[in-house]
Amino acid sequence: MLELKKKTMGFVNSHKENEKRIALLPEHISTITNADQLFFETGYGEILGIADAEYMALGCHVQSRADVLRQDIICEPKIGDSEFLSELQKGQTIFGWVHAEQNKEIADKLTQSGVKAYAWENMDYMNRHCFWINNELAGEGAIMHAYQLIGEMPYNTKVAILGRGNVSHGAQKILQNLGAEVHIYNRNQEALFQEELPQYDVIINAILWDLKRTDHIMYRKDLQRLKKNAIIIDVSCDRAGAIETSIPTTITNPTYMVDGILHYVVDHTPSLLYRTASYSISAEIAKYIDDLIENRANATLEGSVVATMVPIYK
Repeated sequence: MLELKKKTMGFVNSHKENEKRIALLPEHISTITNADQLFFETGYGEILGIADAEYMALGCHVQSRADVLRQDIICEPKIGDSEFLSELQKGQTIFGWVHAEQNKEIADKLTQSGVKAYAWENMDYMNRHCFWINNELAGEGAIMHAYQLIGEMPYNTKVAILGRGNVSHGAQKILQNLGAEVHIYNRNQEALFQEELPQYDVIINAILWDLKRTDHIMYRKDLQRLKKNAIIIDVSCDRAGAIETSIPTTITNPTYMVDGILHYVVDHTPSLLYRTASYSISAEIAKYIDDLIENRANATLEGSVVATMVPIYK
């Protein structure tokens, strides 16, 4: 039987604004058989105080960014937002958060390049999302950052959370531990939320938006019904998704005003907690690296592949 050639895997730092998460830590490389197939950008772990020598001591390679980007598989957490996505060649593979289904520009780049994409957002094991910890961190980071910006403590606020998933759970943890009055609305309680909207100081959206929907849960006209100095924290941050007035923002410029209502719509809040996030990512992806390198069948990986030969944005 013909043995397939092992693939190489490259790890590069993100150039996205304030994106500090890295994908693989030295402490998890001991669980990987093919450490000699791993290539890291020079200075890869510097943000976490990890020296290049620590990767090299484990049998990995440290090279320039340009050299690492020539490897068979490229891993970067926010790879869908990377500046190099359109420069990759057919036959290469990407491994990270892609979000092509939500973004036409990313979908078009993948379709044109023919690059294979394993999308972290599509990875599930035994009906649990593989990166559920990162999703909780998104809720936790958004709450801590947004409240700090408005100069308020949660125990002074009444809060509505849309959704009951991992992002919602992370937000709840912080809010309830700090004494906020929290009310949670299921997807089938949108009408009830609309009726009770004027009661709240803070509205948190934690719903992964169904792209087939053309309506919104909150419209611009609803802003007039909110309390003075109310704030919207849109953790899901889909442009014109659940909240009509949401436009994704950055950690450097996280907020904007619409009709007197402050909007916080940062699209990568786990990076605010980059040490914790990096550890959780590293522990998870280490389970799949040997399968990727050795071309071994893996149901979780196969279920995450984004189609690149047909238009995938609807």
